[in-house]
Amino acid sequence: MIPLNGRKQGELKSLLMSVKDESEKSGLKLNIQKAKIMASSPITSWQIDGEKVEAVTDFIFLGSQFTADGDYSHEIKRHLLLERKSTTNLDSISKSRDIIFVDKGHIAKAMVFSVVMYRYESWTTKKAEQ
Repeated sequence: MIPLNGRKQGELKSLLMSVKDESEKSGLKLNIQKAKIMASSPITSWQIDGEKVEAVTDFIFLGSQFTADGDYSHEIKRHLLLERKSTTNLDSISKSRDIIFVDKGHIAKAMVFSVVMYRYESWTTKKAEQ
């Protein structure tokens, strides 16, 4: 996957053509049929070298879901579900009498909070989610 970013459709087409041309110089072929585009504004049909490029409303990149409208509520809910799963996996530690309370807190902070907070810097939250 090669994420490209541009402000206008023409700029994105130019970037995609540059990637295609540079790939061909290296002996690689860019499969336009597998290429997808996503934009925050409606996109008319796109064609590169006579082949149609599919427009999508969301995609997953490096384990995080991105949407055209920039809504991260689904991503926040997914992280909260992962947090619950992490917490459940720590049940044996939390019930253990061999580990002191302070250490249990450190373990929870390292293993649970990191799951919830991963990529939170880029989230745009709504009032209800805060």
